[in-house]
Amino acid sequence: MDAATLSQTPLRILHLEDNPTDHELVKIALQRDGFSATLTWVDTFDALARQLGAVRFDAVLADYRLPDCSALDAMRLARSCDPTTPFIIVSGAVGETAAIQLLHEGANDYVLKDGLHRLRPALQRAIEAHQNLVAKQQADLRLQESQQRIAELARHLQTSIETERTTIAREIHDEIGSVLTALKFDLSWIGRHTTDERISSRAASALETIDQAIQSTQRIMVNLRPAVLDQGLVHAIEWLARGFEKRTGIKTVFHTTHQQIKLPDEVQQVAYRTAQEALTNVSKHAGATEVSVYMTPDTGVLSLEISDNGKGLGDEDLAKPKSFGIRGLHERARTVGGWVDVSTNQQGTAVILSVPLTDPGLYADTSPAGGTP
Repeated sequence: MDAATLSQTPLRILHLEDNPTDHELVKIALQRDGFSATLTWVDTFDALARQLGAVRFDAVLADYRLPDCSALDAMRLARSCDPTTPFIIVSGAVGETAAIQLLHEGANDYVLKDGLHRLRPALQRAIEAHQNLVAKQQADLRLQESQQRIAELARHLQTSIETERTTIAREIHDEIGSVLTALKFDLSWIGRHTTDERISSRAASALETIDQAIQSTQRIMVNLRPAVLDQGLVHAIEWLARGFEKRTGIKTVFHTTHQQIKLPDEVQQVAYRTAQEALTNVSKHAGATEVSVYMTPDTGVLSLEISDNGKGLGDEDLAKPKSFGIRGLHERARTVGGWVDVSTNQQGTAVILSVPLTDPGLYADTSPAGGTP
């Protein structure tokens, strides 16, 4: 707020002063300087408390010494009502040490009674700082609310995506899978009952195509919604690690401290997708020869670490505008209240998912922990 705006906007100012003449001098000084304000005068600590409890003031002025309290007592009371309200000492005698203490305790400024020409600029600075602080707090609150809405939207989208994937996988299995299976039976019947060599050859070729289509649909269904998750997260991650090693030839070791971990479906899905994305990144970018997957629910936090011995990621890789893989991991983890840490150097990269468990007793160790080479 600039000087012109302050002059035109009536402000509420509370003045704690035991001398009525000094109060009048403060009022005259502000009027002389064109400061538009309504001054409320109180001369005791109890009156100050009543006014602060009943009215919101734009600033508080206080003498340094009063019969029943000090300026420090008054400031602490004002701060307890509103920590951001400007507080200025207006006194006839404030020693340097006392002034420094008051400023250190939170006073915005101090003005000597024989220098009331300084009161207007001191009030202007304090009120501007107060308004900037309030504006920042409101902006921070709006940002926090916006981030909360975005997080809720991300959770909703993630849930919707997984639900849609499950639906599509089921439809592929029920519709396309059954049609392909029926075609395979028909082609087999044709191949067995024909005496025409060309028809028999074409039927055999078509059967191979059908088998490839069935394998493709199975792979698509697994990617959409791995049925192995129904057997638990440990089994699913172990199955994922074995499949990754078989498909890429990269040695993959899986370790876990618990062979059975009971978790909410959304946490299982986030952990599985995180491992899946991390392993995909390893196969595409790392140039690694070994991968380690480690999972534990100890200390009340589910921790899943996927590390490799590849070339690592540079700062420029993590900062790429279209680096959606790593960003997606962070966003997915937030949907269940977790977070992802990425540690990388020339010896490799580690992606660590951490998800606090609302009930650490959810997991159960039903068999000795182990791993899969």
